[in-house]
Amino acid sequence: MKNNLSLFLLITGLLIGLSSCKKDEDGVSCELIPFNAFTLAQDKELGMQVAAGIAADPKNYPILSESQYPASYAYIRKIRDNILNSGKVTNKSSFDWPVYIIKDDKTLNAFCTPGGYIFVYTGLIKFLDTEDDLAGVLGHEIAHADKRHSS
Repeated sequence: MKNNLSLFLLITGLLIGLSSCKKDEDGVSCELIPFNAFTLAQDKELGMQVAAGIAADPKNYPILSESQYPASYAYIRKIRDNILNSGKVTNKSSFDWPVYIIKDDKTLNAFCTPGGYIFVYTGLIKFLDTEDDLAGVLGHEIAHADKRHSS
């Protein structure tokens, strides 16, 4: 019985894998077609829940006030907007792409939740030498949400 189940799962996986493949013009190689069991609305809801959890935990995630740091937020948003307007972001209009800066000079990190909520640590901003360096990190994080890697 266990062997039959294993065989069934293997065959099912192969059939799904083969059926979700699209061939290039030559029909030689195969590129997987992205599959996602979650809707964009569910991605947005999950991201909203994560962002609310972070906002509710200022001890671990001290988010800088935009009214106190308008230049910092304008700087990050300018970079974000350049990425979103690059023509490479499939879900540019699907998500709102809000930005939050977390005050933690020891943490060299940024992340983007499903649904496009972007968080950047001050440690990363201070560590990187150029705007292009920060754009590279933000582009990487935005790609995770855009390609829906978490869901």
